[in-house]
Amino acid sequence: MTKKIAIIGGGAWGTALAIKIAANGNDVSLWCRNPELALRINKSRENKSYLSGIKLPKNINAVSDFADISSAEAIFLCIPAQHMREQMSDVRCRVSENVPLVICSKGIEEKSLKLMSEVVREIFQKNPIAILSGPNFASEIAAGLPAAATLACKNKKIGKEIAQILASNVFRIYQSTDIIGAEVGGAVKNVIAIACGIAMGKDYGENARAALITRGLAETTRLAAKLGGKTETLMGLAGIGDLVLTCSSTKSRNMSLGYELGKGGNLVKILKNRGHKVTEGVASSRSVALLAKKLKLEMPISAAVYAILHEGAGIDETIAGLLNRKTREEF
Repeated sequence: MTKKIAIIGGGAWGTALAIKIAANGNDVSLWCRNPELALRINKSRENKSYLSGIKLPKNINAVSDFADISSAEAIFLCIPAQHMREQMSDVRCRVSENVPLVICSKGIEEKSLKLMSEVVREIFQKNPIAILSGPNFASEIAAGLPAAATLACKNKKIGKEIAQILASNVFRIYQSTDIIGAEVGGAVKNVIAIACGIAMGKDYGENARAALITRGLAETTRLAAKLGGKTETLMGLAGIGDLVLTCSSTKSRNMSLGYELGKGGNLVKILKNRGHKVTEGVASSRSVALLAKKLKLEMPISAAVYAILHEGAGIDETIAGLLNRKTREEF
């Protein structure tokens, strides 16, 4: 049965999900902040600004007016994490309280140190909320390559309905009820990926990267558990799966940023050269480090990335500090 689905956010990930959902026979409204981008997408049937080279199905319609998504039966939120509150406040009056909101962004709000589900819940008190997370590069999802993801929703029935909107023979969706675990996994992995990129840029080798991934997972699990998430969630797609992918490929904006830093690049220049493409780990490194401090959690890798990106700490000195920490039991 054809459903009307809206996606807020016309970047690479929003476009990739639009393609996947449209391929399942649904009518998709892809909301773009820039009206000119929406016009270009509809004219060329391609999002050349974010996902060049991939044609969009006819049942995707790019829009720039929130009125065009008011009849949606489910809304996928693909907004950069630090803009989530602003954008969802703008759309609040257009969405009825029974429409599921699927958060597809990965990050923690800088000012409040709140998860995206907490931010959205403050604006939409009654709407069902779900989290989509996992090891997914937008370009590969859009190209129809095999992949899997976690769909976390406290209401299992609604979670199943959302999963059916997305799932196909090349995109496997696993259900969960652990919203917090899925969110924390998605946010912290971007920070660890920057650390891995720095290590690779410094030519520290694969052993160092494996150690960072493993200890990064320990930090992620620690934070998730403190916030009420489940450890087993971090052993799945939204945890170790997403972490391994993001820390293993320069397709990742976060790892590639770390790599450039490790090679001696300047953060301001790197970000400027990326234009409109957001590297979520930069903001998340601050949020994660400050949240860990607030909760009195030990997250040394995240703290090191924060110090390098936001406090002007030297990379060599910071790495030396990590390596010279006291020996301790692993678990």
